[in-house]
Parts: sequence; structure tokens; C-alpha cells
Amino acid sequence: MEKIDRYPFFVEPFHVDFNGRMFMSVLGNHLLNAAGNHSQRRGWGIGALNEHQHTWVLSRLSIELEEMPYQYEHGEIQTWVENVIRLFTNRNFAILRADGTPYGYARSTWAMIDVETRKPCDLLTLYDGDILRYVVPEEECSCPIAGHGKFRFKAPKLVRTIETHYSDVDINGHINSIKYIEHILDLFPIERFREQRLKRFEIAYKTESYLGDCLSFFVEEADGETDVEVRKDSGEVVCQAKVQFV
Repeated sequence: MEKIDRYPFFVEPFHVDFNGRMFMSVLGNHLLNAAGNHSQRRGWGIGALNEHQHTWVLSRLSIELEEMPYQYEHGEIQTWVENVIRLFTNRNFAILRADGTPYGYARSTWAMIDVETRKPCDLLTLYDGDILRYVVPEEECSCPIAGHGKFRFKAPKLVRTIETHYSDVDINGHINSIKYIEHILDLFPIERFREQRLKRFEIAYKTESYLGDCLSFFVEEADGETDVEVRKDSGEVVCQAKVQFV
């Protein structure tokens, strides 16, 4: 079996914003679906893992684009595992036009946890290290965007607090990872999307939140980027993000 999988996509009119460009959240779903299908075909999908009380948890996601796909366009997502570092594995994506030229690329970091203890598993020994058979080193298939950045909040300002509702919750009973992307991008005025292009979006997931949690969004501008921190009522950080427009 090849180590790199390819998944076609089509930009439906109801998946685009007022500019006719795909929502970042829709692209995020395509990436996660590609990752899930790639794992499933190799025996590392959620269904097989759940039988052994294991599941994947997304830790980091960084997407960088030169252009967002436009409505009615056809494209393809390629995905592969770049490396495995005991408790984490890094997976890359190429987001391609129909002619093979790139819209952009994405990097992601995943952990596998025991669903009962919620503790991470050692990927190098789990299932006799079978995951190592699917690694494609960077020198063999490159992902030419920067790795995940660091967050250094000094004095972020509270800009919004929201309640969580039915449409925020996934099958595991948690707030869906992609819904955070939607809520974070909703912090920006529509003029920003009219006058500029979303070039890079990074998000780091810290802990889970649930239906009924109130989420507070703190923002800080730094070095041409907007850093966002999402906290629960308890003050616990749920996720952090970097947003860059050009």
C-alpha cells in the first residue's frame, strides 16, 4: 500500500463565504476527513482503535494558503505521516488544484490516548510499532510551510464570551475541534475578509470543553498576527490560535 493517499474534493456553493471562497472550517473538515480515511485504510482508524479503548486526539493544526479554493472548483488533498515521536505523530497535507498546483499546505500533530484514563499512549510500542511502516520522511515528501509557532501571551484582552450549544458538540460529547476555528474567525469584522486574505491559521488544542461551557476569547496583536486564547469559566485554557491576514 502506498504511504501517501489522495482525496478529491469539490467546492460546493454552500461551503463558501461571501467572497465565493471556501470557509476555513470546511477546509479543516476536509483535512481531518483525509487524515481519518488515511488511518482507516491502514488499520489505525477510530473504529478499530475504539475496540482497544484508544482514540486519536488532534493537538495542533497549521494551515497556510496562497489561495483559498473557489466555488465549483475541483481539488485534491494529499496526506502522509511525516514522523512518530513516541507520544505524538506529525501528519502533513498538500491542498492541490485540479492541475496539481498547490493552494497551500498544512501540518498537524496528533496524540493517541486511552479513552478511559485519558492518558497518551506510546506510539513506538503500541501494536508493535506498526505505525512506523507508514512514515514518509520530510526529505522524501516535503511540506514547505513553517512548523507550529509558539504562543507568548502578555496582556490579551477579553473580546467575547459565548455559550456552547447543540451544533457545537461532536459525537464524543465534546465541542468540535472545527467549531473553535469558526468561533475564532467570527471575532474579526467582515471588512477584514473583504479587504485581506486569510493566509495562515494555527490552532493548538489544550483541553476539552463540553456542552454548556461558556467560552471566553482573549485577543492580542503581535508581529502582524492575531493571537487568540480561548478559556473556560474556570480560567482553564481550551485552545490557542494564531491568525495571519495579508
